[in-house]
Amino acid sequence: MAGYRKLGRTSSQRKALLRNQVTNLLYHGKIVTTESKAKEIRKIAESMIALAVKERDNFQTVTVTTKVARKDKDGKRVKEVVDGKKVTVFDNVEKTIKKDSPSRLHARKQMMKFLYPITEVPAENAGKKRNTKAVNLSDKLFDEIAPKYANRNGGYTRIVKIGPRKGDAAMEVLIELI
Repeated sequence: MAGYRKLGRTSSQRKALLRNQVTNLLYHGKIVTTESKAKEIRKIAESMIALAVKERDNFQTVTVTTKVARKDKDGKRVKEVVDGKKVTVFDNVEKTIKKDSPSRLHARKQMMKFLYPITEVPAENAGKKRNTKAVNLSDKLFDEIAPKYANRNGGYTRIVKIGPRKGDAAMEVLIELI
């Protein structure tokens, strides 16, 4: 007996399906799917959330000095002439950053190995590539989802039966983060 459901697909199709479903579950918070898919998604999503809960406070806050290009009111870089060449003007800025510990970095890489990258497109400027924004799901797991479940020992998802699907009578369920 297999330790997982085959879902009537080849291994590459099954892996792609589960990656897509888990990514959407963690991004949106809930999805509608069939019961057998939801049970497989639950295993993967709960293990990722447990990993994020375990490593959520495992970082140091460090202050670093960086060089940032000076910009004018239009958002373009300011250039000045030095020795007959146009050179961009840089300012030194102090920033505080989170420096991951090795175990948290490993957890982040394990998550990013499985989750698909998400690009968020705002509704008012749809169709404009420059207005898109890449969403880092591992940051969302560490910063938003993990603190919510800090005092909980497992059971981060809920499966609610909706009823049979009209086309093939497969049991549809809503899987959501509690």
